[in-house]
Amino acid sequence: MGDAVFEFLENGDGDNRENSRRGIQSQSRSQIQSLVIDIYPLSSYYFGSKEAILSKDETMADRVRRLKSNYSAHGLRTCVEAVILVELFKHPHMLLLQIRNSIFKLPGGRLRPGESEINGLKRKLSRKLSGNENGDGTEWEVGEFLGKWWKPDFETLLYPYLSHNIKKPKECTKLYLVKLPESQEFIVPKNLKLLAVPLCQIHENHKTYGQIISGVPQLLSKFSFNIMET
Repeated sequence: MGDAVFEFLENGDGDNRENSRRGIQSQSRSQIQSLVIDIYPLSSYYFGSKEAILSKDETMADRVRRLKSNYSAHGLRTCVEAVILVELFKHPHMLLLQIRNSIFKLPGGRLRPGESEINGLKRKLSRKLSGNENGDGTEWEVGEFLGKWWKPDFETLLYPYLSHNIKKPKECTKLYLVKLPESQEFIVPKNLKLLAVPLCQIHENHKTYGQIISGVPQLLSKFSFNIMET
């Protein structure tokens, strides 16, 4: 629950105090409502496939070389990723992309130079989860900013903070909550799998899901879930 805002009245009369109290209660109710996530059953959504997306890297060494090249050309690499939730067996599940049956990722990717975070995330979601890469017919509702992770070097480790002695971080990954409508089509490249994984299985499971994904349930701890009927 968000922090309540208190207003101190030194010489106010009873009406002023009552109006202030009502204002605080109204703001508190608004804050509570904003922290509730409506989630719909997995069965409400249609899942199909489309042409595979070719990988840019064959090995980790290829990826590091590409990251260094991009950094030299554009500086800090900014990525945006989506936390998308559905209901299954009366519990919240998160949609994850699986690559080569072993690597799990949140839907999203790198921003183009000068691209806004919201527009970039919508573009990436359309490319990986929609039948039309332009997003025609798909409305992505990008909601709350959840947190960010930093990569101080080109290595694979990420941190949920930026140490004061790191002057030139190489990558920043930002997470946003994306809210789904009652029904929608998900069209996924053939070389990827879209899985619904329970939050309880993901929580602090760094070994399987990596640092960012395994930390998402903690980021969602301030929210409550409203399971919708269809």
